[in-house]
Amino acid sequence: MSISGDGPGLSKTKRNLGRYLAAAATAILLYAIVYQWALGYFTNETTTFLQALHVVVETFTTTGYGEQAGVWEETPPLLALSIVMQLTGVVTVFLALPLFLVPLVEDALRTDPPTSSALAEHVVICTFTPRGDALVDELESMDVPYVIVEADRDVAEELYAEDYTVVHGEPESVEALEAANASEALTIVADDDDETNASIILAAKQAAPDCRVVSLIEDPHVADYHRYAGADAVVSPRRLLGESLAGKATTSVSTELGDAVEIGEDFEVAEMLVQRGSPVEGKRIADSGIADLTGANVIGAWFSGEFVSPPAPDAVIDEHTILLVVGREKQLEQLRELTLSSARRFRRGAILIAGYGEVGSTAAETLAGAGVPHVVIDLEDKPGVDIVGDVTDPQTLIEAGVKEARGVLLALNDDTTAVFATLVSERVSEETEVIARANETESIAKLYRAGADYVLALSTVAGRMLASTVLDEEVIAPQSQIELVRTHAEKLVGKTLAEADVRAKTNCTIIAVKRDGSLLTEIGPDFRIGVDDELIVAGIDQDIYRFNEQFG
Repeated sequence: MSISGDGPGLSKTKRNLGRYLAAAATAILLYAIVYQWALGYFTNETTTFLQALHVVVETFTTTGYGEQAGVWEETPPLLALSIVMQLTGVVTVFLALPLFLVPLVEDALRTDPPTSSALAEHVVICTFTPRGDALVDELESMDVPYVIVEADRDVAEELYAEDYTVVHGEPESVEALEAANASEALTIVADDDDETNASIILAAKQAAPDCRVVSLIEDPHVADYHRYAGADAVVSPRRLLGESLAGKATTSVSTELGDAVEIGEDFEVAEMLVQRGSPVEGKRIADSGIADLTGANVIGAWFSGEFVSPPAPDAVIDEHTILLVVGREKQLEQLRELTLSSARRFRRGAILIAGYGEVGSTAAETLAGAGVPHVVIDLEDKPGVDIVGDVTDPQTLIEAGVKEARGVLLALNDDTTAVFATLVSERVSEETEVIARANETESIAKLYRAGADYVLALSTVAGRMLASTVLDEEVIAPQSQIELVRTHAEKLVGKTLAEADVRAKTNCTIIAVKRDGSLLTEIGPDFRIGVDDELIVAGIDQDIYRFNEQFG
């Protein structure tokens, strides 16, 4: 299949324009014949066909009638014919023609997206989706080139205008993948619906037999078929999200330290949710005593879904704050104690799971495997559902035992419903922790404002998991909202951390340095960066990208 030439929409417009012009010409000729006959029949005046055609064209274009108008202006049949011709002309010239010409003019003016790429050692992403966009963020933050193969010309144009690296072509086509230089790629990612992805895999294996192919699936049951087609790895974002939600729900209500990422021997970075009624809740960062009491270092914080690094000393820690902390395991365990609420800590009730689709059922399986009691709520009565009802109905939550529950896990497929369910849960039992799924990243802030204690976005989890799979390394747990990267920063060599002022310039934090095989964690403002130092940097995606741009 060729990837050049007109798109299907434009070809159809041209065909319709041809039909329109043929129909307009036929109508004009027929009106000329009728006018020539009518003039002779009703007024006994004779005229040539060319003169009759001239009158019809003048009528259609509303430019005037010339000298013949006076001959028939007192003749009702001819006046009626003139009215019909005028109406036909208005519809033909002024209403219908722009419908065909405007798309052609717009097409002539717009910039065509590329149809090929010369990139090498890159990632080829087949079709553009929100999870693919999250993957792009991950790749950019790690300075890995990519190209998106997009079949929809309008989407490809928008991406190109927004400075994405894109190739306009059909990802199921071998020719399009070859045009994206797939044979020189690190990985090809199939990110469409399950059936299309199978076709993409087959095309990818033909275009680049030795290239690694990763496929995303919605239905776990098709995983084997994608492997049969040639996929080297099959990723199920919804299953991962369910596992991540369950993991976050259990660790956030326990006294154990969870989701910590070890970056060196006895040195970790972790996110900690501050619970309502905990010792640090309601205090300013400067007054919290975190550094003095535990020795851990707060390098960032999420305030109602907005990440700040470093948090201002006078920033208030509220019940929805998530602290990004770094330190030794014992220090983080001590800090964990300061973020827990005594009222929540000793709850022994079940975790309520609202929604029993792929995400909810996976969360239930994960909790069951960990021996955590749980109650499943869903609108439909099906195996695995304990209570049939609407989670936005307070009575349903009360019946499920929300007042005694350890937490509520919202695995709903609709973000608006999730926001309302959060509001209801907070009203019925404000002491019960709410862990929510967000399908759109725009919903994260809304869920936090509604009272959710922790929110995980499907696209973010999928993008982080994809990056981990594509690059064959895990820089941080996929469910974490923070990225850790190991990098060399040539422009910082010879500077002290105080001189580099990385936090102020990028919002990132250098949390450790690997030098001569040893991990240095006690680094202060006077620490000077060496030539071969490997820096361990923490921050969100766009900040990591900014760090690489400025100092890489």
